[in-house]
Amino acid sequence: MPATKPPRSRAEAAPPTPGEALAGRYYTDPGVAEAENRHIFAKSWQLVCHESDLPGAGARLAATAAGREVLVVRTEDGGLAAHLNVCRHRGTRLVSAPEPGGKAIRCPYHGWTYKLDGRLVGAPEARQIPCLDKPRLGLFPVRVESFLGFVFVNHDPDAVPLAEQCAGLAEAVGHYAGPGLVPVGRDRIHDLDGAEVQHANWKVTVDNYLEGYHVPVAHPGLMRLLDYQGYTCEIEEAYTLFASPLRDKPSSNWPERLYQRLAAPMPGLTEADHRVWRYAVIYPNTLIDFYPDHVLAWTAIPRGVDRVAVPGAFYTRVGTSLRTRLARRLNIHIGWITNDEDAELVARVQKGLTTPGFEPGPLSRRESAVGWFADRIRADLAAVPDDETA
Repeated sequence: MPATKPPRSRAEAAPPTPGEALAGRYYTDPGVAEAENRHIFAKSWQLVCHESDLPGAGARLAATAAGREVLVVRTEDGGLAAHLNVCRHRGTRLVSAPEPGGKAIRCPYHGWTYKLDGRLVGAPEARQIPCLDKPRLGLFPVRVESFLGFVFVNHDPDAVPLAEQCAGLAEAVGHYAGPGLVPVGRDRIHDLDGAEVQHANWKVTVDNYLEGYHVPVAHPGLMRLLDYQGYTCEIEEAYTLFASPLRDKPSSNWPERLYQRLAAPMPGLTEADHRVWRYAVIYPNTLIDFYPDHVLAWTAIPRGVDRVAVPGAFYTRVGTSLRTRLARRLNIHIGWITNDEDAELVARVQKGLTTPGFEPGPLSRRESAVGWFADRIRADLAAVPDDETA
């Protein structure tokens, strides 16, 4: 396994080939899955919600990141704080459902009370608790950052800020996103219990998102809508950004044809955004679709070596026209068809990867982002002792 990270930009140091796919064991070995939790998820920025999910001071919710539940809260000054969702007294889960506000975080078991920033400020019958050291018994802190209006957490106190890791991404797609987006429908990124579960390793799902090579074979609807020859991919160290223009030729499918006619940008977008779909992957498992009519943000959370939950949510801008709202409904309908096709594809891949002796073949240049992702995974697991993945 290579011991170095991939270059910051493939534009600066383009390899002669699109790289190599991961060996089959990366997708089927429980030891690899355990190592990923410690060496990838626990050290990377994990998408947990959008700022609109925390509308006012004291609003809080629980989300899962690297196998641990995190409590994210809006502080009194309008900022964000995050803590492990566990009371320092006896380990009680502090928050189970989103709460709209409150000046403190109170344990529902024995009433230990914390400020929004995690400081312990009260315990009932405190004189009956020997050695109660309030300054040392605050909630366990977790790093938190807002990027493009989405809220990310990281268990690694030394992690490079996400905005720094993703330099250039906000300039490219920031006009689609931001704290001002509002959710569409009931789905939420932090709702892991309500999320779809696909029958594949999480990396199979990300691999599938990272390439358009399968579109002509597996997604007839997308082929009718997208200019496949114009599909582009920009690869940076911490993210990839894709773009595909819409076809001018009317689709033979009426919902797709109607979408082509109605497609209109949300407020804040430009004519250059009118007929293009963009997609971004922030390593390792954040996936965001930037459409003219809405934004879809989701994440891939392992639920076992061969299962992945994909919680996500749709967002739009205030003031969107009726035409754009109709286009969004059609686009989401088309998206669910594509999602069902992909769910079947990744399940087929996972099943095939369990074949004894299987090793992947060469990648197409249209799969360069799959090679980038594989390089990052191999690099992050390179220093893991063999007995940790055995």
